[in-house]
Amino acid sequence: MLIAATRLYVDDRFVPGWVRVEDDRIVEIGVDAPPPGLPHVNVTAGWVVPGFVDVHCHGGGGAAFGTSDPGDVDRALSVHRSHGSTTVVASLVTATAQVLTEQMELLRPRVEAGDLAGIHLEGPWLSPGHKGAHDAALLTAPHPAEVNDLVDAAGGTVRMVTIAPELPDAMDAIDELAGRGIVAAIGHTDATLPVAREALAAGARGGTHLFNAMPPLRHRDPGPILALWDSSAFLELIADGIHVHRELAAYVLRSFPDRVVLITDAMAAAGAPDGEYVLGELPVTVSDGVAKLTGTDTIAGSTLTLDVAVRTMVAAGVPLELAVRAATLNPARYLRLPDVGRLTVGAFADVLVLDEDLQVERVLRHGRWEPVR
Repeated sequence: MLIAATRLYVDDRFVPGWVRVEDDRIVEIGVDAPPPGLPHVNVTAGWVVPGFVDVHCHGGGGAAFGTSDPGDVDRALSVHRSHGSTTVVASLVTATAQVLTEQMELLRPRVEAGDLAGIHLEGPWLSPGHKGAHDAALLTAPHPAEVNDLVDAAGGTVRMVTIAPELPDAMDAIDELAGRGIVAAIGHTDATLPVAREALAAGARGGTHLFNAMPPLRHRDPGPILALWDSSAFLELIADGIHVHRELAAYVLRSFPDRVVLITDAMAAAGAPDGEYVLGELPVTVSDGVAKLTGTDTIAGSTLTLDVAVRTMVAAGVPLELAVRAATLNPARYLRLPDVGRLTVGAFADVLVLDEDLQVERVLRHGRWEPVR
């Protein structure tokens, strides 16, 4: 199969060109007239881009990752794939070690089968003062032996761990995780500027949803935000216009185009109606698409999909090339995910066709067309 387009996203720019697919891989790319004789999709309007990569996602379609219902993974993935996310990492919220182990055991076969790109542990090693939608009673310090035991229980499927670096033993845990090739991300933290810098020096590679669940940037006490900006770390952003003002999110993306990673932080209500849900064991009410812990003003994840995040950034003045990069190549680099996030020979055949309004028209994942809602 061959996909030809007047605007094909290759090497951070749009050019006339084509990609040829065999089985689940891209085997050839050209920027001239496509070769004759192959069945092809001809995209004369809109854009052709790589499949989106969502490295921080808790669920969707009314379902959450890590439940005992095996169909919940499929329901969540169906929503996000239909909105262009061909690569998804399953994020788990704070729970006991036993519960997290059980959840990871349920998800492990889906990671090994390639349905999920890995597991992200967002908790329990978080600051009580910036817990967000996490159960404070279950938070604990990241003692390296306990962190290693939990990661070991996942059988090599944990890709990322969020840690508040000011907690006891956090630096040693970050060093251990980095040594194992697992991304340690600074998040849900009350870290000062020096502590955040120490965590980055110890091997932390990114910041979990920048601005959210951390101290604000103050001119006399800049905290972890300045440390993350003034480094080579990747910067997660929830670009829904709710978690972060869209003009600020756009400023950060334009300022750090090689490091910003658009994420959804989506919970079960993504792609589902408003109503009552749970995140972990905590009740959540979703109204007008905004998820909050029931009876509070605490935001509890989002109902975002990555195509909406891309459109939000473009509407805020970010060039489409940069918005696409932040949803594809940057997250793939952040979590060292091979063969996804760009259109190149040898990569998975993950290709999106976007219309003129950047709505997802078609989704090719691993060489197969997926349903689009």
